[in-house]
Amino acid sequence: MNSLHLTLEPADNERLASLCGQFDEHLRQIERRLGVEIANRGNQFEIIGSGKPVQAAYKVLQCLFDATSHEVMTPERVHLSLQDANIAAMLENTGDEAEQALAIRTKRGAIRPRGGNQQRYLKSIQSHDINFGVGPAGTGKTYLAVACAVAALERDEVRRLILARPAVEAGEKLGFLPGDMAQKVDPYLRPLYDALYEMLGFERVAKLIERNVIEVAPLAFMRGRTLNESFIILDEAQNTTVEQIKMFLTRVGFGSKAVITGDITQIDLPRNKESGLRHVLEVLRDVEGISFTFFTSQDVVRHPLVQRIVAAYEAYERAHVTDQHDQP
Repeated sequence: MNSLHLTLEPADNERLASLCGQFDEHLRQIERRLGVEIANRGNQFEIIGSGKPVQAAYKVLQCLFDATSHEVMTPERVHLSLQDANIAAMLENTGDEAEQALAIRTKRGAIRPRGGNQQRYLKSIQSHDINFGVGPAGTGKTYLAVACAVAALERDEVRRLILARPAVEAGEKLGFLPGDMAQKVDPYLRPLYDALYEMLGFERVAKLIERNVIEVAPLAFMRGRTLNESFIILDEAQNTTVEQIKMFLTRVGFGSKAVITGDITQIDLPRNKESGLRHVLEVLRDVEGISFTFFTSQDVVRHPLVQRIVAAYEAYERAHVTDQHDQP
């Protein structure tokens, strides 16, 4: 067992109370995540545990205390700080401690990845023409892809952004929804619009869509086209069929970059249809020039409970598969 002593200056009782949380809930949150013990008296902290987790806790406490100078600490903020500190890589001793944080710069500001997987994801997008981001909701797969696309457009690296999703009925019937086809599929594309609005602003997005610089469309609209000098994102790819994702991948033309995102644990296709994303992971896994980034529940950057929910479902599904294999 190792221990580290940390003195936080200035010894401001209000900031220290914000750091520790009500009944020290923030300290307990860090302890649970890192498997360490944290004892404190005033601004004096002692962290007890094995080497890497102790160092990680030291770094997180210092970072959080610095942040209390201008914000009130919350469990969500502690969770995001643990993500930013690249905890998984530190605990696994993978050598990613030296990984430099990347930043995607747009006119609305810099967008920074949280954790090692997001950093590797961005590096892969920069260095490969076809990229897959696979994992649970809340891991930033789509948001970071849209950020890369916006940055590429602003740097004149591409001439168009094309964002597509399969319009799969997840319990609802499109035929009963009011409006024309564009209005029927609009709810399926809303997350893509939301990311664009945040990065470019509502008015600029509207102008770029009107000029056909940005196209947000159902996947079916891609058929028969060749997409040159474009940044293309296929979201919710787990709901494509084998034929659809093959069609999409063969649309990529010269000077284009494609990012395909999805979560193979949330497939809404009919039971007799195989997921195109699940199939393509087997077909293309050894193809040179294509990158795959796999996210886990540890990469979730939404409310901390979302991370626990995803982890609980993953554990349940693993146990369920094991039980099925054990049956005669």
